[in-house]
Amino acid sequence: MKKCFISMLALGLALSLGACSDDGENPGSGTSGEETITIGVAMPTQTSERWIADGNAVKEGLEALGYRVDLQFANDDIPTQTQQIDQMITQGEKLLIIASIDGTALTSQLQSAADKGIKVIAYDRLIRNSANVDFYVTFDNYKVGVAQANALLYGLGLTDKAGAKKADAPAGPFNIEIFAGSPDDNNAVFFFDGAMDTLKPYLDAGTLVVKSGQTDFEQVAIMRWSQEGAQKRMEDLLSSTYSGGKDALAGVLSPFDGISRGIITALQPAYGTTMADGLPIVTGQDAEVSSVKLINDGVQSSTIFKDTRKLADQAVTAAKAYLAGAEPTANNTDTYDNGVKVVPSYLLEIDTVYKEDIKPLLIDSGYFTEAEVEAGVTS
Repeated sequence: MKKCFISMLALGLALSLGACSDDGENPGSGTSGEETITIGVAMPTQTSERWIADGNAVKEGLEALGYRVDLQFANDDIPTQTQQIDQMITQGEKLLIIASIDGTALTSQLQSAADKGIKVIAYDRLIRNSANVDFYVTFDNYKVGVAQANALLYGLGLTDKAGAKKADAPAGPFNIEIFAGSPDDNNAVFFFDGAMDTLKPYLDAGTLVVKSGQTDFEQVAIMRWSQEGAQKRMEDLLSSTYSGGKDALAGVLSPFDGISRGIITALQPAYGTTMADGLPIVTGQDAEVSSVKLINDGVQSSTIFKDTRKLADQAVTAAKAYLAGAEPTANNTDTYDNGVKVVPSYLLEIDTVYKEDIKPLLIDSGYFTEAEVEAGVTS
């Protein structure tokens, strides 16, 4: 995310929050008497474009309200993240916004936070097995999975963009393979369930065939959403199941752009550089600029755009409410059961991006510039 855009976004957020009082009488200056309030923001890694953008956007938004922000990235290492959060609590930070690496690994940290009256906002990834998760900001993750499956069906010519079956759809069968996200990320299950529920009628009818037979979440999950892990699994599938010809595999359901790039790297030696050459349909998620370039170049079929600027806004709004002694507004209070409680949540909508959607959804909105899409890197 470009710094200037985030700064303008943060300024606009600050002005809008100052003009309303739904979530607290006074949005405040981020100070309590002479003390500047510090908020801890724990992000999982800097190896993914989106988490860098998320962390910076949340930080800018909070700083625009006058808060001090302790932003930490944990490099996908669970002990590092737990130590970072322990330190935030010890230092007396007044609120925590956490995108967890492992949603089951923070129970003791959250208990310590609760003992000190520190509110905890789970950011995009639900923290499990704790009563001390106060709020959750995320996208509608089941719908993300539905959208990914619909993108695969559309790419295979079976449906239109809206997911309606075409009257002249080919009969198939089409061989596909399924990939899922990290088993320690609660979102991965929602993505998988949404996708598989959508694909089930086509699998039951024999229009789609998973030739490897691997359709259980545990069989297809990629730990830590690893690009390298996805490439290795796809290479193994090609050698074990698809050695009989270039047209054997028609599509791959991928839940994340990094996983998609690993899959594509494995496929290209056998299937060609682009979809026009015979490369199978590959879906994705997060609209990472390197994958948006692949879509623009006809390599990756689609991605799911989750506008993290809006997610950062909601995290900042929820934080402001808690620090003003109020409760943030939830639009979902019955879906996200973390094993101990149903966590009040705010869910945001998503968009599917094909090549023709890059300009209206990503460039015209200021998310990327045209030059960034062409280069595959942000400036």
